[in-house]
Amino acid sequence: MSYIYQWLDVPWGDGDMGSWADRSPLHEAASQGRLLALRTLLDQGCPVDSVTIDNVTPLHEACLSGHVPCVRALINAGANVNAATIDGVTPLYNCCASGNVGCVELLLQNGTHTHTTHTHYPSALHEACKRGNSQCVESLLSHGADPDYKVSNLGSPLYVSCLHQHAACTKILLHRGADVNVGGGRGDSPLHAAVRQDNADLVSLLLDYGADVNLRDDNNRRPREVAPDGGRAQQMLLSFEVSPRSLCQLCRLQIRNLLGRTRLELLDLLPLPSLLTHYLEHT
Repeated sequence: MSYIYQWLDVPWGDGDMGSWADRSPLHEAASQGRLLALRTLLDQGCPVDSVTIDNVTPLHEACLSGHVPCVRALINAGANVNAATIDGVTPLYNCCASGNVGCVELLLQNGTHTHTTHTHYPSALHEACKRGNSQCVESLLSHGADPDYKVSNLGSPLYVSCLHQHAACTKILLHRGADVNVGGGRGDSPLHAAVRQDNADLVSLLLDYGADVNLRDDNNRRPREVAPDGGRAQQMLLSFEVSPRSLCQLCRLQIRNLLGRTRLELLDLLPLPSLLTHYLEHT
């Protein structure tokens, strides 16, 4: 079973895929959320990390189905929270595919890695951004996930979020200090991705966080040049070019850059008036 199924919107494990034929009763119980049966099987000595031919574990199944009690029971029984399938899919990735933040939190509290060691492997953060699961994005970033982590052929989480037009995920990433200009393939920036789809709300958000309107893709085109003719995004960029950022906006961007991403979360601790703190936080 290939990782590509994930990015074609076919949920992993859906249908008669190859690995289902060799699933154990523990896999079935975890997938269906049958907690009593799962505990009984564990008490009878079923290996908690039993795998299919594709290295799918019961924890993978429970996470994909979003069954928090089963995930907790498997973790308490010693399940490997960082187990990976032959395609590099982890339980955390499956949690982000299902959008269950409760499962995400359980894994993060029990030693799961926010990113794999190989940049070509699937990323939980990218999957959450692709599917618009903003609570999962928030949880991952709160536990130290890198908002600028790039995956081969996918680009940055911000680029994926803009490509799939998820404003809430985009806002969280930018608030947490994601680089607004780190994009994906073809030299595209997140602004290119938003503009191509004429998403004026995303374009406005990206510009507010300092998106560079002069970046060029691999075809030497700026965002305005890939915008649908006559669309809202094109009009917004045309207006921006004749009326650039105010001094107030420029100061905020400069201060945030000087603070650095790792210090942005400490803004509330600074002895500043709340109005100034909110200004720096874009709130």
